Amino acid sequence: MMNESSRGMPPSAKEKGFQVESSSQKRQGCAQPQHFYTRSHSVFLGSSPAFNAVMEVIKAIASRECPIIITGETGVGKEMVARQIHSSGHRADRVFVPVDCTTLTGQLFESQLFGHVKGAFTSAVDSTLGFFRAADGGTIFMDEISEIPLELQAKLLRVLQERRVTPLGSAKSYPVDTRVLCATCKDLQDMVKKGTFRSDLYYRLDVVRLEVPPLRHRKDDILDLAEYFLWNQAQFYNEQPKKFSDSTKRLLLNYSWPGNVRELSNAIERAYVLTEGLEIQPSVLPFELIISDSPAYPKDQLPTLDDVKRKVISQTLEFTKGRRIAAARILGIDRRQLNRLMQRFGINFANSNE
Repeated sequence: MMNESSRGMPPSAKEKGFQVESSSQKRQGCAQPQHFYTRSHSVFLGSSPAFNAVMEVIKAIASRECPIIITGETGVGKEMVARQIHSSGHRADRVFVPVDCTTLTGQLFESQLFGHVKGAFTSAVDSTLGFFRAADGGTIFMDEISEIPLELQAKLLRVLQERRVTPLGSAKSYPVDTRVLCATCKDLQDMVKKGTFRSDLYYRLDVVRLEVPPLRHRKDDILDLAEYFLWNQAQFYNEQPKKFSDSTKRLLLNYSWPGNVRELSNAIERAYVLTEGLEIQPSVLPFELIISDSPAYPKDQLPTLDDVKRKVISQTLEFTKGRRIAAARILGIDRRQLNRLMQRFGINFANSNE
């Protein structure tokens, strides 16, 4: 599958037919692909078996109207999956409204979700539609639905069942034709058992459950995603593209990525801005990636924290060819701290002229 936003993408991405959506779409709720360069680029991209399995489910449910719960760890791209479902169905040319349920509490929940009339409460100087009426004809995506307070879940259930919304402070209800997609990183079934999530709301929403795999289960996608993020940084800064060294690629592939795609994106941005040349070396990667590549030690010979620090500082100085100011900047410390650490760990490195 190709779209307009794939033009100018890295060859590997175009060859594999990746789906890409820019963060301009994320902000505007656009259904049609547009290309937009930004520091943080939302991307729905892959070719691994795990990714293809998700795509198969999306194809099956995109044209349906049933509610869907999208599950998965933080940072796997649940909102991008929701946007792909929306853009693949017959509502693609209508609005997509994302709602962060972690920010909705009490009166604010009712007001932002269902709207309010002027004078409904002290600060209600104007009437508002609310997210549900704003999404009429399109899709509403309720991210982290598990965070909705228990006492407010009943009001949401009524809207889902009756497909009508009553603004706060009004006696009049309005019909809404809105597809509902939800996401959570928590176990809703367990929350139902504990009494922290209503069972009736859960069963109303749990028609289809789509789990997005973590990045560690999508090893085949890691380098393609990394190359895409690297390419995107070059486009944003209007600079010559950079590339990964072989050792950097090995680190990227071997790391477990607990923060998933979001963590990978941030790691590549860091590596890009800290690299002066055209090749990304391991020393500019986050500390967690570097130490994860340490050799396996017997339990009675585990490296100390000082051992790890000594190794990282030495590698960074080697990469910067002894330039201590540059090394300190990469390590996130000032030069005086670096000098003290070098003295402490007995690191002797010729001080390059800077």
